[in-house]
Amino acid sequence: MSKKIEISLDEINEYSRALHCPTRWRIIRLLADGNKPTKEIRNHLGEGCHSTGKQNLYYHLSELSSAGIIEMANYREEGGGAPEKVWELAVEQITVDLLKGELKDDCDN
Repeated sequence: MSKKIEISLDEINEYSRALHCPTRWRIIRLLADGNKPTKEIRNHLGEGCHSTGKQNLYYHLSELSSAGIIEMANYREEGGGAPEKVWELAVEQITVDLLKGELKDDCDN
């Protein structure tokens, strides 16, 4: 499966919104090394100044997933609790076609 996509100008806002945060870039870099469960991502982000709480992490994962940049690969059963989500990169490369689509101008409203 190729992990490359091409987006148009009308799609660029969705991706730029998902990619604006350094924490999300750290998540992407982590997943570049392979699939990771939520707990492992949280533990890695807990190092240094990029520490993030559980709810905040779920928000970042949700934003990246909604944009189609990451996806849930499977669940991992551990103990008697709820299964843990395992995440993977859905896209490794995003190309913007500057000549395709329409750029919405907020000034036109």
